[in-house]
Amino acid sequence: MAGIYIHIPFCRQACHYCDFHFSVSQNNRPELLSSLKQELQFRASELKQHTVESIYFGGGTPSLLTSDELNVLLDTVYTCFSVAEDAEVTLEANPDDLTEAWLHGLRGTKVNRLSIGIQSFRDEDLLAMNRAHNSRQALDCVPRACDAGIVNISIDLIFGWPGLSFEAWEKNVEQALSLPVQHLSCYGLTIEEKTALSWQLSKGKINSPDEEIAAQQYEFLLQSAEEAGIPWYEISNFSRPGFASRHNTAYWLGIHYLGVGPSAHSYDGETRSWNVSSNAGYIQSIRAGQRNCEVETLGREERFHETLLTGLRMRRGLDLGRLAADYGLPLSDRLTEAASPYISSGQMHCEDGFLRFTSKGLLLADNITAELFII
Repeated sequence: MAGIYIHIPFCRQACHYCDFHFSVSQNNRPELLSSLKQELQFRASELKQHTVESIYFGGGTPSLLTSDELNVLLDTVYTCFSVAEDAEVTLEANPDDLTEAWLHGLRGTKVNRLSIGIQSFRDEDLLAMNRAHNSRQALDCVPRACDAGIVNISIDLIFGWPGLSFEAWEKNVEQALSLPVQHLSCYGLTIEEKTALSWQLSKGKINSPDEEIAAQQYEFLLQSAEEAGIPWYEISNFSRPGFASRHNTAYWLGIHYLGVGPSAHSYDGETRSWNVSSNAGYIQSIRAGQRNCEVETLGREERFHETLLTGLRMRRGLDLGRLAADYGLPLSDRLTEAASPYISSGQMHCEDGFLRFTSKGLLLADNITAELFII
């Protein structure tokens, strides 16, 4: 099993919180898309022993592509790789792109899942985020996608935004849960360096996110989504039964994936690599038949830390049997011993060979996980 991630680095405008690689200029769009196709072709051998079960178009804004452009890339994937018949094919989309005409074109592709970046149903939030869509488009895009035959829809929301009250977040969650969606991805705001939001904070134009309010918002989300039949399966992700993101789940389980495009990351079980974060640099290197990338070989300690970080993010928890097989039983026992204070406090639970967070522990998951880095 393996996954393929394709990075589409174009956006209409820059969201104030985003630190992903993107460009608001599309002058080199044909060359970039040609390079994506070429990279898929010359890296096909890296997954020759695997069946591709998920394909994910991320960005950037993949919904800027036409159906013809998507089909060129998807035809390349299906020609060069062994792809499962029921593969999950996800495309990230912005609400303002989901017109009837665009969705009609999408029906002629193999895309079977949309991840829609709504972020908020409030115009004041969307304006502060510098999103390209408005609240009406946020409300209308999901029913329109359903009418076009898309039956697997995820939406993104952000909590902890400066000025987003608990009551306003309640309305956002209630609105999201009233829509015919199968999946939610909800992220607490992190102000990343070198973003417009970081600059605004440094100049005193916005206040720092209120951690207490953000925690209350997250707790409300957990309870509301559970009651609505969309329980959490990963700290930031919620789904109806059978609709968990297969692509992202593969990341958390440490399954191999190939990242294509500028800034895209790849993982083969032992090494992690990432392409240059420059459209021009990426195109130049791919035209020369090579990757301009950095490679990191993960040592035992790095692999152990990553296993903890990803495994404990999931509701199923960390598989202690797998940990013992990969790192030895003594280390597994030491980890369980190190977790015992959190088990006693009700923040963690150990059962059926899995160590996992309780709802109480989720609020402190990052801090607790760091305390469990015993090597």
